[in-house]
Amino acid sequence: MSLLVKITLCAALVLSIGVPFGAFAAGEKTKGRYKTALGANLFLFFGTMIFAGVMMFSGNAAAAEETAGAVNASAAGMGYLSAALSTGLSCLGGGIAVSAAASAALGAISEDSSILGKSLIFVGLAEGVCLYGLIISFMILGKL
Repeated sequence: MSLLVKITLCAALVLSIGVPFGAFAAGEKTKGRYKTALGANLFLFFGTMIFAGVMMFSGNAAAAEETAGAVNASAAGMGYLSAALSTGLSCLGGGIAVSAAASAALGAISEDSSILGKSLIFVGLAEGVCLYGLIISFMILGKL
């Protein structure tokens, strides 16, 4: 894929999001206008994605020697991606759990201060999810 095609596709993706949003933001906020803007956004975005897929997968096949190095680079890239996802998603889930547990613990402590220790256990368990994700990402990075 040439540089001109890549630049065109990037511009088309930006415009597929910006044009419907601009059309929606310019006028009165009604339910019909929202549906029209959303439909136009979906049509333009997925149309651009289909066009990009056709352009990306049309061309000559690479030589076998060149692909052997690409497979090793691809495997390492997937390893880094999996390490990042394990840390990021576990921290996201842990943050959601801590927000629910901590707010409930603060409400319970404000009524009865003797249950502070019990409530901190639940908040600590929710934070443990983040640490498990971090440990898994270290294990993945150790295999690379």
